[in-house]
Amino acid sequence: MAPQGALILDLKQLDYYVRVAELGSFTKAAALLSVAQSALSHQVRQLEIEFRQPLLHRNGRGVTPTDAGNRLLAHARGILTQVDRARDELADQRGAPVGHLVIGLPATIARLLTVPVFKSFQAAFPKATFGMVEGLSAAIVDWVATGRADVGLIFDPIPSPSLDLIPLHQQEMFLISAKEDKPRPGGRAVRMQDLPRYPLIVPSRLNANRRRIESQFADLGLRATVAHEIDGIASILDLVHEGYGHAILPLSSLRGHSLAAELDIRPIVNPKLTIQLAFVVSSQRPTTPLTREAVGLIHSIALGLLTAKPA
Repeated sequence: MAPQGALILDLKQLDYYVRVAELGSFTKAAALLSVAQSALSHQVRQLEIEFRQPLLHRNGRGVTPTDAGNRLLAHARGILTQVDRARDELADQRGAPVGHLVIGLPATIARLLTVPVFKSFQAAFPKATFGMVEGLSAAIVDWVATGRADVGLIFDPIPSPSLDLIPLHQQEMFLISAKEDKPRPGGRAVRMQDLPRYPLIVPSRLNANRRRIESQFADLGLRATVAHEIDGIASILDLVHEGYGHAILPLSSLRGHSLAAELDIRPIVNPKLTIQLAFVVSSQRPTTPLTREAVGLIHSIALGLLTAKPA
C-alpha cells in the first residue's frame, strides 16, 4: 500500500499527457493514440487531480502546458524513456542489441555525420532504431541528463559528476575571413597575440566555441574584439563572406557550406587554438549494451571523418 498522500502515477496517463502537451490538442492526440477523445481527456484530468493543480491551459484553439505542466512534461519524457530503456536492456539479453538510440549532435557535426552514421547503425544493429536531435552543446548536455538523448557529441565539455566523458578529437580552430585580391604579407598563419586586431563574428556566450575562444584568449591576457553576435554557423559564414568580420571555427564547421571555397582559411599559431570534441553519456543511469556498442561505432566513424583532409 502506498503511503498516505503519496502520488500514484499511471504510465499510460503520463504517455497520454505527453502526447496531448506536445501536439497541443486532445483531438490530434486521440487520433494518434487511437483512443476516444473523452477517454483521453478523462485520463489527463485524473493526472491533474493527482497533482492537485491544472497542467494544461484549455482554450478554443487547443491546449498549452501550464508552468507546472511544463515541469511535468520534462519529467514524464524522462520516465517514459527510462521504462523503454529498461525493456530494451532486458530484451538485449536474448540476442543482438535492440531498442532505440537517440544521439544529440551540434548542427555542424550533424551535417557531416548523420548519413554515414545512420547507414552504419542500420547495418550493425538491424533490430534497433536510430534517432537524432540537433542543438547547442549546452542543450545536448541537458538532453542527456534528462533522458531525451542517450548520448551526445559536444564541444568543450565541462566535467560533471552526472556525466561520463569520452574524448573524441582535439580540433584545431582557424581564422576564417573573406578572400582578398592581394596576398597577405608575412605568410598565411596568424599569431594568437594578433587576433584581437580582427573584429569577430561569434555566437552568443552559451555557445561552446565562443566560451573556448574567450577562455584561451584570457589565458594569454588577450581580449577578443567581438563585432557581432550571431547564433548560427551558416549565417556567420555568410556574413564573413560579405566582409562584415571574421570567424574562428574548426574546419568541420565549413564542410557543406556553399561558400566554403570562397573563404580564406588561416591557421592560428603560437599557440594553436583548439577545442575538444567529446561524447557524453549519463553516469546516473545504466548504459545499455546498444548504447555502449553504438558509441564505439560512432566514435570510429566520427574520428575518421573529422580527421580527413578536406577535398
